[in-house]
Amino acid sequence: MDWGTDLWDQYDIIEKHTQSGLELVEKYAKFVKERTEIEQNYAKQLRNLSKKYNQKRSNKDEPECRLSSHQSFLDILNEMNDYAGQRELIAENLIVNICIDLTKYLQEIKQERKTYLMEAKKAQQSLESTYKQLDNSKKRFEREWREAERAAQHAEKTDQDINATKADVEKAKQQAHIKAHIAEECKNDYAAQLQKYNKEQNQFYFNDMPLIFNKLQDLDERRAQKLAQGYILFSDTEKQVMPIIGKCLEGITKAGSSVDEKNDSRIVIEQNKSGFERPGDLEFEDYSQGINRASSDSSLGTPKGPIDLLGKNRSKNFWLFSRRTKFSSSTLTPFSTPPTPSPSNGSTSPKFGRDPLSYCLKEINKTVKPRISSFRTLRRSKVTPEKALPTVTEDFGHLPPEQRRKRLQQKFEEICKELQKEVDKSEALGKMKDVYEKNPQMGDPASLAPQINQTSQKIEQLRGDMSKYETWLAEAGGRGDTLRYRAQSFNNNGAHDVYSPDGAHSDESTPDPSQAIYAEFDDDFDDEELTAPIGECIALYNFPGVSEGTIAMQEGEALAVVEEDKGDGWTRVRRNNGDEGYIPTSYVSITLKK
Repeated sequence: MDWGTDLWDQYDIIEKHTQSGLELVEKYAKFVKERTEIEQNYAKQLRNLSKKYNQKRSNKDEPECRLSSHQSFLDILNEMNDYAGQRELIAENLIVNICIDLTKYLQEIKQERKTYLMEAKKAQQSLESTYKQLDNSKKRFEREWREAERAAQHAEKTDQDINATKADVEKAKQQAHIKAHIAEECKNDYAAQLQKYNKEQNQFYFNDMPLIFNKLQDLDERRAQKLAQGYILFSDTEKQVMPIIGKCLEGITKAGSSVDEKNDSRIVIEQNKSGFERPGDLEFEDYSQGINRASSDSSLGTPKGPIDLLGKNRSKNFWLFSRRTKFSSSTLTPFSTPPTPSPSNGSTSPKFGRDPLSYCLKEINKTVKPRISSFRTLRRSKVTPEKALPTVTEDFGHLPPEQRRKRLQQKFEEICKELQKEVDKSEALGKMKDVYEKNPQMGDPASLAPQINQTSQKIEQLRGDMSKYETWLAEAGGRGDTLRYRAQSFNNNGAHDVYSPDGAHSDESTPDPSQAIYAEFDDDFDDEELTAPIGECIALYNFPGVSEGTIAMQEGEALAVVEEDKGDGWTRVRRNNGDEGYIPTSYVSITLKK
């Protein structure tokens, strides 16, 4: 079934149907575009949400960052950020695969449809023009035939008229003959035009228009097929990212399952344990008349409350609560000077009334109640930063003992790592200077002097800091023996002190026995002959290898690469006989194993 055969007379219907199909494509493209805008806005809001809640806890030094519940929440925010990325990917694929593609295709089929309709219009106009010619020839034939009939009747009438001359009769007959000839020509022309029109009409209805209608049918079917592909892509685009979205959701589930409440409690204890001992019981201060003055004075001078426990840190805040209640002079009576003795008449002071013991107990209760009430208002209390935060000192003396020890330990390890980096840098500069001195064409040794001096100063500074923090850590009860050994390793390691502060090579340095066991910083090469090669190299130039730690090589010699260039311009290699050493990286062509 095709439109050219079954819809040969439904030109208007076909034109309207194809136009409706194009409008549907355009409508679907707009629908997908609006869907992508929704996806983009959704992804943007998710990213902003993740960023908003990530900024609140962006400082990794905060104690809460070590808690599994906090880390799980950060993992959830990261997963939501990845989820937002997948929504953006959906929007991008919808735009590229559907909106842009359909819009381009729509322009193409619009132009193609316009071409087909123009062909149909031209065929219609051609047929109408032929019909007009046929109609004109028909009217002319009709007009000339009637004139020929009138001329024949006039000639016959003239011939029968007895008064007409022979010339008039001949003239009338000749005129009738001319008219009849003209009418015959018009008849032949009309017949030819009719034959031509019938032929064109047959061509129009059986060939031209069916062909155009079939082309429009093919266009409409291709349009429907393209639209169906767009419908499928609308679903497939989201299906493609569903596995990754599923992994994001699985990551959120995993983050929830990774919360370890017991470990969080242990971390809280570890981070906040002060190391202080609990305060002892307060002694009862009896201010009654029968109390022994000497014993009262001695007990008043040595209270076992929180004030004495602070020792040297008496000025520091030792209270359990965020706001320390200021006691009035009356509430501090148990810790102040005893009341003035009664008058000589022996009567009791009106302040104590009839029951001095009850009054003393009430005064003691006054000193306890403010502390209890402060616990109830702990969450409502507002502490200004000036009052809440103590002054931070370099030795972390503002922290409790346990926390101070941990911070000193952490700071000491950071200094050790930084010192090791500077020592490695100093060794690399020394090796490079030796090479420049042996091979001036490679560079000027004097150009390295500023860097060597700067590195030496930095090493001395770091060693001073390390010694200082080691002392503080020993005072705080840290691992003093281990730390002193590590500091001694830095100070006595001959490999670290080979080069003097001005960059010159020192020949007086002697190896220290501690080098044999100091493996933390990878300065001991005794066991490295067992290291497997990571590649091979071919020498491009001769290298004498006269400085310490280097190895000589000849042009074209093949060597095994043991250690890659770490950025200092030297590569560690090994010969077949087991000799190892450093060579300039630029002197060889290296091929690493995959």
